[in-house]
This record gives sequence, C-alpha cells and structure tokens, in this order.
Amino acid sequence: MKLPLMPKATAVWLINNTALTFEQIAEFCGMHLLEVQGIADGEVAVGIIAQDPVINGQVTREEIQRCEKDSKARLNLIDQFIIKGTNKKKAARYTPIARRQDKPDAIFWLLKNCINISDSQIIKLIGTTHSTITAIRNKAHWNMANLRPKDPVLLGLCTQTALDDLMTNLNKEGRSSSNKSH
Repeated sequence: MKLPLMPKATAVWLINNTALTFEQIAEFCGMHLLEVQGIADGEVAVGIIAQDPVINGQVTREEIQRCEKDSKARLNLIDQFIIKGTNKKKAARYTPIARRQDKPDAIFWLLKNCINISDSQIIKLIGTTHSTITAIRNKAHWNMANLRPKDPVLLGLCTQTALDDLMTNLNKEGRSSSNKSH
C-alpha cells in the first residue's frame, strides 16, 4: 500500500483545497471513508496542520486536476515518495495527552493477565518506560492505590491484532518452556 507522508495532514489539505471526492482522498491517504468525512465535518484531526502534497513533491498539480475531473480516477504518488505500509508500523507512535494517563492501568492489566510477559513486550505494545513497568510490577507506582486493570485495546493504546499476536507468542513460549521441563 502506497501512502503519502503525514496522511491525515495531507487529507486535511486535500479536503480544504481540492474538489476530490472523499473516496479518492480516503484511498490516497490510506484512511477509512468515514474518517475523511469526519475530517470534513471537523470532528476528526482537529488541530492538525494541513500539509500540501504538491509543495512536498508527493503528487503533481496535474495529477490532482486529472482526478478532480474524473471521480473514478485515483491519485498516484510520485515514485520517490512512496512509503510502504509495513514501514508505517515501525514508526514511533504518538499517544495523545488524554490517553497517557491510561497507560498505568493498561500495564496493570497486562501484568495481571499475562503472567510471563516481559517488560520489552509491554514497552513495544503500548509504548511506555521500563521504570513505569517496574514500579507497577513492584506495587511502588506513585498512583498504585488508584490503578484499575483496564484492557489496553479498550483504552485505545494498542490494536486487538497486536494484543492477540502477543498472547499467541506468550502461549507458544509457555508451551515450549513447559515441554523442556518435562
């Protein structure tokens, strides 16, 4: 899947400055149609600064004009700016300020429900620090009395597939270590 740099910022610009359909913008930016409609309604991507993909050299003005004339046509990235969809997963994730306070609850849930989970697996899954995990594991976290175990998927800190993959790996590791002990 070919995506532009900063897809939401690009979508904001395309919505505000072109006559492209929501479907064209959604496909070009790798977003869901409803998310693009939410951006147009002002409900999604509030505060995101629009990025002009023409100035960034990701698409040409002629390409946009071609697609504006034909609603079935799809925008194409200039080849030098193609980012593979798989690389997108490796980039550092931004956690909104409102969600950061939920991380200790998610860590507590993981430690309670995944007994043999390592700190590095938690860090990779929800993006936290080793010291926070250690403090919760040792019940020395500054807010331990108020922590409640909450599913990180329901908190929006990770995807269900990422959590399922982690659980599968933990189950495999648990079975292989139990086979070695017998």
